[in-house]
Amino acid sequence: MKSIRLKEGKERSLLRRHPWIFDGAIARGAADAGETVRVESHDGRFLAWAAFSPTSRIRARVWSFDETERIDASFFVARITAAISARALFDIKSNGLRLVHGESDGLPGLVVDRYGDTLVAQFSSCGSERFKSVIVQALLAATGLTRLYERSDASVRALEGLPEATGWLAGSGKMAPTLVASRTALPPEGANFPRGGPSENCSTEITITEGDWKLNLDVAEGHKTGFYLDQRDSRQKFASYTRRLGFKRVLNCYCYTGGFTVAALAGGAAHVTSIDSSGPALELAAANVALNGFDASRTTMRDADVNAALRQYVSSGVTFDAIVLDPPKFAPTAAHADRAARAYKDINRLALMLLEPGGVLFTYSCSGGISADLFHKIVAGAGLDAGVDAFISERLGGAPDHPMTVTFPEGEYLKGLVLVKKR
Repeated sequence: MKSIRLKEGKERSLLRRHPWIFDGAIARGAADAGETVRVESHDGRFLAWAAFSPTSRIRARVWSFDETERIDASFFVARITAAISARALFDIKSNGLRLVHGESDGLPGLVVDRYGDTLVAQFSSCGSERFKSVIVQALLAATGLTRLYERSDASVRALEGLPEATGWLAGSGKMAPTLVASRTALPPEGANFPRGGPSENCSTEITITEGDWKLNLDVAEGHKTGFYLDQRDSRQKFASYTRRLGFKRVLNCYCYTGGFTVAALAGGAAHVTSIDSSGPALELAAANVALNGFDASRTTMRDADVNAALRQYVSSGVTFDAIVLDPPKFAPTAAHADRAARAYKDINRLALMLLEPGGVLFTYSCSGGISADLFHKIVAGAGLDAGVDAFISERLGGAPDHPMTVTFPEGEYLKGLVLVKKR
């Protein structure tokens, strides 16, 4: 077993159960990509078992802090089973949910979503990549499903020295072998997983239910693993606000495939304008409106840059009762925070100017480099620049199947505020 030894004083974060070890903390030791290493303090004390990454600044990601634990097939079966069982604690009124949420479930670099009868997995670290075949079999056994699609095309894979990888891992002609009790019957870590060829049952287009409505998505082409499941509760909340406050004119910015648009219509909004710079996303948004039986005349789908569209509305004197700002990730890391802060501030300033007095703004940041405290300050600055005062009605985060743990605050990537413009 290979080991890495930390510099003196660099063990403090691990003693607090933080799962990341940065390159600058390591005094000596190395391993192959994804190989399990013993992490030791400067004086040789055991700290953790971790997956090594030769190229990433996060040089190792912790699997376990238990010296007696073996990182083998049984380990992944136990962790995946525990993660899936934990979701039973939440009242999730949807057949689209996150089953594994990376570090929060003790499986760094692994995200798994379930869309109806299909699993979608994203392997974004060397460790999860090395154990891919074992993980796939454990997922199929734990869920009883037979379809699993890989969406390992996130930019973070390049930081790990890994190429993009997408396609069916099970359910498209060649099925994964059945998981059995004996570890010796499993493929070794690092084994290539056979990808199936096309079949008549390999469509990547799926319809999920969410509360009382339905939403179409494509696991091969959609953002992330196909859809923004983390906003499930926010969409329900927006429908509730619309119903209770009687929004008539709603603006949904960065609308993607129209989740908030459907929510507003379900809440009784008279008209929803949806803006996105992706034509295909807008087509799917329009299809989701039709899928739920809403009149297309109650919507406007606008293919445009959001910032430019907001400025145009301000100059023309258009106003709205409610606005949703759910932009893409402006700051992937803290190093991008300053530039991202300016972008967040500008769109929030314009949105607050466009709100009617008493109007409501649902505004979000999904940037890991922007903390909840900083996002609050950005929105406050936007209000000052707009000459607008507002109440913070609620603070929002990801749905409960996207948990954050007390030892890994970086897991709180999605931050949201509900603002009510003062009259």
